[in-house]
Amino acid sequence: MRVAVYWAPDLGDPLHDAGSRWLGRDAETGVELPQPILPDLAAITADPRSYGLHATLKPPFRLAAGYAEFLAEVVRWAASIVPFDLPPLAVQDLKGFLALRESTPCPALHALADNAVAALDAHRAQPSQDELARRRKSGLSSAQEELLLRWGYPYVMVEWRFHVTLTRRLSPEEAAVIRPAAEAHFASIAGVPRKVGAVCVFTQAAPGKPFLIAERIPLGA
Repeated sequence: MRVAVYWAPDLGDPLHDAGSRWLGRDAETGVELPQPILPDLAAITADPRSYGLHATLKPPFRLAAGYAEFLAEVVRWAASIVPFDLPPLAVQDLKGFLALRESTPCPALHALADNAVAALDAHRAQPSQDELARRRKSGLSSAQEELLLRWGYPYVMVEWRFHVTLTRRLSPEEAAVIRPAAEAHFASIAGVPRKVGAVCVFTQAAPGKPFLIAERIPLGA
């Protein structure tokens, strides 16, 4: 099993429903959902669908010890974090991928991710050589290589970017069709003010299985 700590919209937030329908799966229930009718959307969203609608805080990892100990640590850590406002979100291009991203800088958001990576790292099993090799396939900078060796993932700390992934990398022709559709799909929802008041523990039962929300843990004491 792998675990991860992600931000995901509250169940009562319309973004949960809209994002789940865009990806074709609800990470809370595991139920598959009908997607908007767009060319190849099922294939274009296959990878983010397997992870569920989320923004990464502590990337997926295998546990060094038991789940109960890890969960207790997440609860203690989350209690130390003060809830904060999330800036309005918008569909943006991120290195060829479409994602929901914050419209203005949010230092509290970056601090939350940095804190999650460091505070929970004692529960992370060291990656295997095969896992490291897979991470390196995309080509890493020297800074990303250092992060990979220290934290098990190359896109944390200074390399971290808040993003709720909506697609795989798109060709220009695909982007010309999919981006306007995504902007329309989230138009009345993404920019609504919302608060970061909880984090979610996602779990993956086995390699290749979809991630599911196992716990929603409130921030603040």
